[in-house]
Formats: sequence, structure tokens, C-alpha cells
Amino acid sequence: MFLLHLTIRKASGSGEKKESELKPELKLYSYWRSSCSFRVRIALNLKGLKYEYKAVNLLKGEQFSPEFTKLNPIGYVPVLVDGDLVLSDSFAILLYLEEKYPHHHPLLPQDLHKKSINFQAANIVSSSIQPLQNLATLKYIEEKFSPDKQLAFAKHHIEKGFVALERLLKDFTGRFATGDEVFLADLFLAPQIHSAIKRFKMDMTQFPVLSRLNEAYNKIPAFQDAMPEKQPDTPLTSAS
Repeated sequence: MFLLHLTIRKASGSGEKKESELKPELKLYSYWRSSCSFRVRIALNLKGLKYEYKAVNLLKGEQFSPEFTKLNPIGYVPVLVDGDLVLSDSFAILLYLEEKYPHHHPLLPQDLHKKSINFQAANIVSSSIQPLQNLATLKYIEEKFSPDKQLAFAKHHIEKGFVALERLLKDFTGRFATGDEVFLADLFLAPQIHSAIKRFKMDMTQFPVLSRLNEAYNKIPAFQDAMPEKQPDTPLTSAS
């Protein structure tokens, strides 16, 4: 059984609404600490889209249940359900939301060069960092080698990716990754930096660009409301 939490985000309009009007059409299967889910939560918040939060406890193996694997056979979060549409993979979900709601805080700049930088930065995180620090990978490292190898393995790949991101973004950053507006790259960077600091205790002094961006993200309500510790399934006692 999944834990079920209903979260209404930035509902527009005023006055009383019928119960049917309050029920969100979007459902997000998420895990509080999943950085991939974190990306999608930020996007939903930025676009002002209300959604139903369905918690999937990865530590209990709920992602491998028959109920969940019908939604995503590979057993990963997040999964977004929009009516009859079931969509997995955070990158695919974000591009879907951008296509369906292009005027609700656009996630991609019009400038072609900046757009390509956004895709490059997002791809470094989603392909070269996050898969090498996720729960399944670290569990495999623990089983095949030893528990003490996990942290070193994860930090090695995070550092390698962060070095690349610093070089990629140094000539494009403004207030955010590719200028003074939040775009797709920021949705990938914020969760990855948060995870690196909170979960893997990375020393960020060697990454001044990413450190400055992290400070900027921490001031944005859409990012703050998407934080792992603020999700309904967080086990952290500090959660509000």
C-alpha cells in the first residue's frame, strides 16, 4: 500500500470551490529524498500546478510492487499521471509539462544557445551524476564490495560532474544558471547540490558557481516548498 498525501499547490482564483474542482488532475508518485522527484516538484510549483502527492517508500521496496510497476516497469520514481497519461522519468515529465503548460513559467529560454546549455547541464546531472549516487547503485556497491566504498564512490562522481558544471556554466550564469531567470538547468542543479551537501557532505568551497546558485535557490519559495524535508513522507523530525 502506498502512503497517500494530497497537496494543493498554488490554486488560482478566489471564493469557494466545489470538491470536484479542488481535486487535482495531476498525480505525482514521489519519494521525499529522490532528487529526480525533487526536480518535478519544483517544476509543478513554478508552473502553479496543483497535484496529488503519492508517496512511494523506496526503502520498503514499494517501487517494486505490482501496483507501481504497472505505472513504471523499471521501478523508479517519479511517475506523473495526468488523466489517462502515465509518464515516468523526470526529464520526460518536465518536457511534457513544458509542452502542455508553456505559458506557466517557461522552463526553456528562447535563445538557442542558452537552451542548449540548459540541456547540457541537465544531462550532466541526469546522466553522469545522479545515476551513480542513487539508492540502487549504492546498494549494489555495498553488496558487491563493502559499505565503506559507497560514500567514496558517490563523492567521486559528484565531484567529477560538478567540475564539469562549473566549467560549462561559468560564462553563462546570472542570478541563476543561464541568466536571471529560472530555467530547466536550475531544476536539475538545485536537487543535486542539495543532495551533495545534505546527504553526501560534499565540500562546496571548490565549486563557487554552484555554491552561489545554491544560495539563490534557497530564496525561492517554489524551490523551498519542493525540498525533501518539507514533503509529507519525510521521516525527518524537522519537517514542517
